[in-house]
Amino acid sequence: MSETQSDAAPSAELHLELEKGYRFRVDMGEHFEPLMMDEPEPLGEASGPNASRVLGAAVGNCLSASLLYCLRRARIDVDRLHTDVEVYPVRNERGRLRIGSIRVRLHPELADVDGGRYDRCLSLFEDFCVVTDSVRHGIEVDVAVEPALPAGDAPRREVTPPAGDAG
Repeated sequence: MSETQSDAAPSAELHLELEKGYRFRVDMGEHFEPLMMDEPEPLGEASGPNASRVLGAAVGNCLSASLLYCLRRARIDVDRLHTDVEVYPVRNERGRLRIGSIRVRLHPELADVDGGRYDRCLSLFEDFCVVTDSVRHGIEVDVAVEPALPAGDAPRREVTPPAGDAG
């Protein structure tokens, strides 16, 4: 656990279960329908979004909700909000695919705009988006592989990407 990671309980717990091929059922908790995730062809069957799409959706949703919250707090009526997200893959120096950038375009339809309040929201809303700012500054990810083998205890191995390899 890093100095930046708190001792508080997690704000979300997710459970993934392999169904077949590369398709996983993601249990988001008792109040949500499971999410099916899969890799695109030829690796998977594209029966659900892959992790890159879900990351893009998380960033787009967080920015959309943050802008909407700010506009509503500023008493600016929002008739509609449409958000477009593009996820751009790149290859790192070792040839591994990574998310190079995410482009988000928010399109609010406003009933009336008070220039000062609207401009203030535009200057503030990104700072309150938990996911986007976390992605921008990097998120510590603690990974452990704990195999269940029928013939006894398996060794536990911490998995850490090599230095300089974006994860």
